[in-house]
Amino acid sequence: MDHDTVAEVFPEAERIDDSELREGVLTGWTLACDVAGVETTEELRGLPWLPPVQRELDIPADAERLVPHVRDVTAGAVSLAGALVSRRGAELDTDLLLAGALVHDVSKLAEFDGMDPTPTYDLLGHPYWGVHVVASAGLPVELAHVVLSHTSRTNVEPAFLEAELVLRADEAAANAIRLAYVDDLRDA
Repeated sequence: MDHDTVAEVFPEAERIDDSELREGVLTGWTLACDVAGVETTEELRGLPWLPPVQRELDIPADAERLVPHVRDVTAGAVSLAGALVSRRGAELDTDLLLAGALVHDVSKLAEFDGMDPTPTYDLLGHPYWGVHVVASAGLPVELAHVVLSHTSRTNVEPAFLEAELVLRADEAAANAIRLAYVDDLRDA
């Protein structure tokens, strides 16, 4: 998998103005694909969203996918940011927001083999391998923070607005998936 192929799957990366940061995000996904043995756009687009939840809610493996989820989180985070900037005058780093949203779930490539958990998931859980990917791609520590703080599976709380927006967008996108399979989120 190369940068152009990853950029085709995640066109939002082109909106990152800082070329070094944009290339780092693409490198991160390329590295993750290499480790997972993902070689084509079809394989990348075919990865399941979150196998444990999909099993729990009886969501078919081919019904919910990782790539649309990452893209939903990115769109949601950007929309939330836009509202806060226009209504409250919030200051934030759009490149950091975009990059963080795009890499927040990169660890899932090593965490699952299809619908089956790997030792990475069993021993590390979500999203610790993503920090390794971020560091290996030469991305700034702020992106490792976004990866760690986007989930309740760690005790890392968002330290800056961009991380908080990725967390909230991820929660909303995940709950939108859950609501397609349950009538009440309290049942998910």
